[in-house]
Amino acid sequence: MLKATEQHQQTSFFGSDLIDQLDPKDPLLLLSNAIPWQEFEKDFIGEYTQGIGRPSIPIRVMVGLLILKQLENLSDERVVLAWKQNPYYQAFCGIKNFHNQLPCHATELVHFRKRIGAKGVEKIFVMSVKLHDKKAEESIVNVDTTVQEKAITYPTDGKLAIKIINRLNKLAKGNNIAQRRTFVKEVKSLRINLRFFRHVKKRAKAVKAIKRLRTIAGVLLRELERKLPQLIADK
Repeated sequence: MLKATEQHQQTSFFGSDLIDQLDPKDPLLLLSNAIPWQEFEKDFIGEYTQGIGRPSIPIRVMVGLLILKQLENLSDERVVLAWKQNPYYQAFCGIKNFHNQLPCHATELVHFRKRIGAKGVEKIFVMSVKLHDKKAEESIVNVDTTVQEKAITYPTDGKLAIKIINRLNKLAKGNNIAQRRTFVKEVKSLRINLRFFRHVKKRAKAVKAIKRLRTIAGVLLRELERKLPQLIADK
């Protein structure tokens, strides 16, 4: 693939290029003017072989699609479709006239990421950081974790009950309170039963486990309410 050249195409029906019909103050167009597209073309052009295979898609279009994908938090399929529908997306990628066809198949983005490798993807990320200038040095940074596994949990009734039971047992142990029963083994088995809460046939078993956990939490709480004040008074 040779270095991308200016696209001298026939002007639109209104006698001007696509970018002349759009709002020049649009954030995407302002961002497009700040991105060093020629640097990407210079770095990635070595990954192509001239005269072999069908003509490749311009590097600016592929890099632009990857940047839009990250900015808008879109999948490969969605960003390709949005490019077809949004003239600002097309102008961002350096297109002179509006295209009513997809720029490429969504799998082309996968192939392009493999072609430029981890270093190429990192270069695009580093460039986006540089564009933020001093904002990138702020103590609070928003990180896109679209494809990263999330360590998020939700306070269900079962989890809260187990947390209360563990906290009460820990409190009793820390104050050397002799408990009639800690229910440790039973709580472990009940925790397993909670996994079937969404199962149609085993939902009743999970509901029963939640009720039992609530009962255990109540038993331990009432025992501490009786013994803890007495322990404080003896001291």
